Amino acid sequence: MTLGWDTVPSPYMELSRADWSALRADAPLPLTPEELDSLRGLRDPIDITEVQEVYLPLSRLLHLYFMAEGRLRATLADFLGAPAERTPFVIGVAGSVAVGKSTVSRLLRTLLARWPEHPHVELVTTDSFLYPNQVLAERGLMDRKGFPESYDRRALLEFVTAMKAGVPETTVPVYSHLHYDILPGAGQTVRLPDILILEGLNVLQPPPSGSPAVSDFFDFSIYLDARVEHIREWFVERLFALRRTVFADERSYFHRYAEVDQDETAAFAHRVWREINEVNLVSNILPTRARATLVLHKDRDHSVQRVSLRRI
Repeated sequence: MTLGWDTVPSPYMELSRADWSALRADAPLPLTPEELDSLRGLRDPIDITEVQEVYLPLSRLLHLYFMAEGRLRATLADFLGAPAERTPFVIGVAGSVAVGKSTVSRLLRTLLARWPEHPHVELVTTDSFLYPNQVLAERGLMDRKGFPESYDRRALLEFVTAMKAGVPETTVPVYSHLHYDILPGAGQTVRLPDILILEGLNVLQPPPSGSPAVSDFFDFSIYLDARVEHIREWFVERLFALRRTVFADERSYFHRYAEVDQDETAAFAHRVWREINEVNLVSNILPTRARATLVLHKDRDHSVQRVSLRRI
C-alpha cells in the first residue's frame, strides 16, 4: 500500500486497486449479475469483479462513516440534553459527462440499501435543478447547459438544506433526457432518507463569496476521474449508442441525429465535446476534484485502477 508519505505532502492516501480491494474484508456481495445489468448505463462495461474489488470496499467504508456519524449525532444530543435529530447521511458524486456517475450512483444506492440496517436511500441528480430550456434560451445559456450558471443554485441549496434540517418530505423537479428539458408539472417526491446520494457535474463547486456551498452539507463525497482524452472517447461512443436507442424515439430532442449519416453525427459529437463538455470539465469540474473525500481513478477501459482517499 502506497500512502504517499515519501512524496510531496498530500491530503490524500494513494491506494492501488489491489490494496483497495483487500479492504473489502468480509463484506458480502448483495447483488447478482442480472441486477447489475439493470443498473449499468449505456456503454458502461462495469462487471461483478469491479463491484467486488472496487465498490464493496467503498460500501464498507461508507458504512463505517455512516455508523460513526450516528454516534457523533448521539454525542451532540447528549451534550444538548435533547433527543437526537434524524437527518440523512449525504453523499455527493461528481465528475464529467460520460465518466459513469449515474451508474456508480445507482450501484451505490443498491449496495447501501442492502446493509444490515436496511437504510432508506434516495438518489437525486442535479439535472433536476437545471433551469428549463426556455429560461436558458432567454439567458443565452442553451450552449452552456451543465455549466454552473445553468442551474438554479438557490433551489438546489434549499433542497439540501431541507434534507439536513430533517424536513419529512420534499418535492424536486424532474428532468427528462428524452426531452432534454425539465418536465412541466412533474415532481420527484423525496421522503426523508437515511442516506441521500446527490449526483451531478458540479456538486463540489465552491460557492460565491459569503454563500454556502452544496458540498458543505456532504458527509462524504466521491469524484470519478479519468484522462480527458478517454472521457472524450466515452462521450462520442455513448452518443452513437444513444443515436441507436433514445434518439430513435420521435419525441427525442435529438431525434434528427438518428436519421443523419454517421459522419454528421460524429462531427456533432466532437463539436459538442470540444466546445461545451471539455470546456466545462477543464474550467469547472476538474478543479473540484481536490475537494472530494475519495477519488476513483478510471483507466481507458473504465476500470478503476487507483483510489485516492482523503486523510482525516
